[in-house]
Amino acid sequence: MQTEATPAQADVSELDLVKRCQAGDTEAFNELVTRYRTRIFGMIYNMVHSEQDAWDLAQDSFVKAWKSIKRFRGHSSFYTWIYRIVMNVTIDWLRKKQVKGECGEFDDAIQLKEIDPASKTVPKADALPYETMKRSEIRARIENAIAQLSPEHRAVILMKEIEEMQYHEIAETLRCSIGTVMSRLFYARKKLQNLLKDVYENI
Repeated sequence: MQTEATPAQADVSELDLVKRCQAGDTEAFNELVTRYRTRIFGMIYNMVHSEQDAWDLAQDSFVKAWKSIKRFRGHSSFYTWIYRIVMNVTIDWLRKKQVKGECGEFDDAIQLKEIDPASKTVPKADALPYETMKRSEIRARIENAIAQLSPEHRAVILMKEIEEMQYHEIAETLRCSIGTVMSRLFYARKKLQNLLKDVYENI
């Protein structure tokens, strides 16, 4: 995962902002939100595929973070801490909405990374021979497949393949065991491979 600096490396001003937040300084919290809102919006968007819903969930997450800021102990970076809140808010929302199959194209403006074909999860568009399918078509197919996963399976795939988080980081975020993370990834990848079977056959 491309996390912010660890507490030992963290920017002093960020630690100062957190302390000010814990003292009730809303302007300090606004500064922290400004630093991370783009990355947080991008992560949520990749989960829900709706710009409006992503912004709404981001706002809900920020409100929850503000209410919980005094519980932040500095054992991880502020981004790691708020990321956990954001992911749980998003998963809970998906469970309630039972969103299935609703999707649009991956938005390059969200800075979505190409998924490494070596991960054996999904292939890159440019890995296809003779340009049989356009990149946008592959992106739509991939998103379609990911959207059909359960919220929990969707979360581990995006955290592992897009956020590049380690198993222990995913487990900490979702508050489950590493074994559970590995199991969810296995079944999520298996379903994606089945949904994208024709794509693999053309590689």
